[in-house]
Amino acid sequence: MKLVLYSKPGCHLCEGLEEKLNAASHLAFELEVRDITTRDDWFQRYQYEIPVLCQVRQTESDVVEVPLPRLSPRAPQARVEQMIQTHLAQSKAE
Repeated sequence: MKLVLYSKPGCHLCEGLEEKLNAASHLAFELEVRDITTRDDWFQRYQYEIPVLCQVRQTESDVVEVPLPRLSPRAPQARVEQMIQTHLAQSKAE
């Protein structure tokens, strides 16, 4: 499973979620971090919502990004890992 984290430099919420995702590297997912300040379309879409975590899914004709439920900045590591495992199980079932 591939996850995309939309983030920007200096965002403590983004950095906190990225740290938790990196700590969950024992789970079977690939993480790509995208700096929204590098592309205007990302900035316009996510400037007030970051951090945004999306799951990348392959459909028959396209690749789509599905935003995952927003976690509280205070969510413990176990909650982050539980969310990833839930989405891993769902993507295997599809």
